[in-house]
Amino acid sequence: MEQKKGLLLIFAASVLFSLGGLLIKVIPWQALSINSWRCGISVCMLLLFAKLTHHKLKLTPGVLAGGAAVCLTVTSYALANKLTTAANAILIQFTNPVFVILFLWLFFHEKPKKLDLITCAVVFGGIACFFLDGLSAGNLLGNAVALFSGVCYAWVFLLNKIPGGDPLWSTILGHAMCVLIGLPSVARETEYSGRIVLCAVLMGVFQLGLAYLCLIIGIRTAPPVSASLVSGIEPILNPVLVAIVVGESLSPLALLGGAIVFISIMVYNVLTTRLESRQPKSSSS
Repeated sequence: MEQKKGLLLIFAASVLFSLGGLLIKVIPWQALSINSWRCGISVCMLLLFAKLTHHKLKLTPGVLAGGAAVCLTVTSYALANKLTTAANAILIQFTNPVFVILFLWLFFHEKPKKLDLITCAVVFGGIACFFLDGLSAGNLLGNAVALFSGVCYAWVFLLNKIPGGDPLWSTILGHAMCVLIGLPSVARETEYSGRIVLCAVLMGVFQLGLAYLCLIIGIRTAPPVSASLVSGIEPILNPVLVAIVVGESLSPLALLGGAIVFISIMVYNVLTTRLESRQPKSSSS
């Protein structure tokens, strides 16, 4: 029952995260301004949650490293959405499971399995399609920033591997960093219509603040592989919402790359789940 509740919360978080591409596109501010606004609101919500749950800050190197990873993830994702299509940004960022595998191998000496290596090769083939498309469409920089966001996002999922890590306080510190980074950009903005401010507030409350709360609570009880399967709803909903409202669409080559990335990671998760279910459970000591 607890696992089901956790997965439901992660599903809710993914749906809320999927609003990011659309809201970033419709708000006519610079990316750093949007990021500063939404992160400021998120920090207030998460600090209130920490106070209500008596979750005290322990400022460790792990928490600071996690904060940097969160900051770089959300900042680079916001920038990528302004530099390339929303579909490219989210689908390239969705390569993060591959980087989790690579980082576990390189930094934590957890050797990847054959299936891991095959998935990495296929996913990087999908990424190549995005970059070939970016060369012709002028989106190369945006695609590169989106890929960097995927690299940083991978470290967010590895926070528990770092001694002294704390996902909640790393998220709070990371979002606070984003606020400070974006303040000069916010000061230069001149458009503050009711619609723009409403979209910015909605983004901070739902797309970031509430989404991260759901993710932080849900990941406590949801199995990691099942959680990654459920989070796959985000790269589907994100470009669909943008296409419906803004009319932005994928080129055939980018569509092929997105399909390769998404399907390969989903197949990897399904096969991994089956293999784990067949392994005998070790008896508890």
